[in-house]
Amino acid sequence: MIEAPDTTSTRPYLIRALYEWCTDNGFTPYVAVAADDSVQVPREYVKDGEIVLNISFDATSSLKLGNEFIEFKARFAGTPREIMVPVGQVLAIFARENGQGMAFPRTSPKATNLLAAGAVSSAPAAADTTTNRALAPDAERRVVPLSSVDGDRRQGLPPDQPEPPRTPPTGPRPALKRVK
Repeated sequence: MIEAPDTTSTRPYLIRALYEWCTDNGFTPYVAVAADDSVQVPREYVKDGEIVLNISFDATSSLKLGNEFIEFKARFAGTPREIMVPVGQVLAIFARENGQGMAFPRTSPKATNLLAAGAVSSAPAAADTTTNRALAPDAERRVVPLSSVDGDRRQGLPPDQPEPPRTPPTGPRPALKRVK
């Protein structure tokens, strides 16, 4: 493991890049958001603590994809609303038409509140790869694992044994529910 210096989060930059990719290719950009007390969204559209928002040019006005917040105005059932989402609450950004995009790890409510208050860096908490739990969000340095997913799959195998075959997922294809 190598310790990386504390830097700003890549999340807002990736969100802006994928937003631009969606619009350049004629796709409709959507964001999935963890809806807690730190987000300003219409609560009647929140389901299971999450909301999916259309952030396309046609669906929003005054859209600002900032480093700390995503802000815009939109109509829900004809009623104008102001939306404000801390970037740390964005779970994914994707194209509605083909589902391509990127998912982000869920941040703790404490980390989101500290980020919004500017008390800590907007860098996401490092993950403890052995237990899949987030480490302290206010850690001075993040830990960057050097092993890849494929490397993790080989752990515990003798060097002469071939890698186990990849098994395709079973069951129905996941689908996102469209929320307007």
